[in-house]
Amino acid sequence: MHVLVLSGGLSAERDVSLRSGRRVAEALRTDQPGWEVAEHDVDGLLLDRLRQHRPDCIVPLLHGAAGEDGALRDVLESLGIPFVGSGAAASRLAFDKPVAKELAVQAGLSTPPCVAMPQSTFRELGAPAVLDAVVEQLGLPLVVKPTRGGSSLGTAIVHTAEELPAAMVGAFAYGDVVLMERYVSGTEVAIGVFERDDDLLALSGVEIVPPGELYDYAARYTAGTTEFFCPARLSDETAERAQAVALNVHLLLGLRDWSRTDLIVDAEGVPWFLEVNVAPGMTETSLFPQALGAAEESLGALTAELVTAAVSRSS
Repeated sequence: MHVLVLSGGLSAERDVSLRSGRRVAEALRTDQPGWEVAEHDVDGLLLDRLRQHRPDCIVPLLHGAAGEDGALRDVLESLGIPFVGSGAAASRLAFDKPVAKELAVQAGLSTPPCVAMPQSTFRELGAPAVLDAVVEQLGLPLVVKPTRGGSSLGTAIVHTAEELPAAMVGAFAYGDVVLMERYVSGTEVAIGVFERDDDLLALSGVEIVPPGELYDYAARYTAGTTEFFCPARLSDETAERAQAVALNVHLLLGLRDWSRTDLIVDAEGVPWFLEVNVAPGMTETSLFPQALGAAEESLGALTAELVTAAVSRSS
């Protein structure tokens, strides 16, 4: 089996992607010593590489735009190369946070109320008037973040109206559309989901306790900065509800192979859906591998299973 792990790219999450790709490639080599496992950046040389040395399967581990917005997966589908993970159409749904949240609402899942606003609206209607209307509708505090992207880049928690303009500027640095979402207080939990044979399985939730109010980029990727609990410190009933939300989101959006759903569980035990990732981080501090380890599952073995399944479904 010749497997190509794709990582890097040009998004703001390039470094995280490279770390994820390196770790998965090493895990595959350890679990499958007879396989040829290579790594490649997503650059102008990639398509020539794929034509000259076509792999049996690709494992895309790009984070952010191009890696998770469906574009790269469109290319792989057009080339007919099997790959691990969700297809292009499902990735587009998951990557656009307002779209994913609206589908969750329609399915009866709880998700914080929000408003998505393009930068052009602020220019046309005037930022003060728009922000006043949003605060009147959603109240405070708010979470402000780009509608597309991950790793909490451009994300801020806003407690006063005076903090909103700076938070908007920070979010617009990472995209043209910003999501303003009602802040829900509670326990932050990530639920990994993966497919095995004909089953869809949810891992135990990973509870996240960052050093500050926000689980930001530094808290995510600096070892020892954030405290994690797996399984999360939830009652059995609440933990099962959180897992059910992650399973429902995976099915609702038509995702494939693996995903990670981020939730807030409030004081009443209600899981609130925030977003879902089709290319979960696989670094040393990432949540999906932590949950795998707690379940005594091997990252290399699971990836090898998904590679084999991807090759089988394309034959």
